[in-house]
Amino acid sequence: MTGPSSSPRGEHTPRPGVTWQTRIVEQLVDDTAPDPKPNRATRRALARTRRKKKP
Repeated sequence: MTGPSSSPRGEHTPRPGVTWQTRIVEQLVDDTAPDPKPNRATRRALARTRRKKKP
């Protein structure tokens, strides 16, 4: 294991455009559209609860 460096590195500024930019966008959802397919984690959780309910 090495000890601390005798010449520590200073902080650096990130390149332009690298930092995250947050933008709020309003999204309209069609009420008549079918529900999207649940993701894998949700499907597994549903299957787990179904298995537990069976005697």
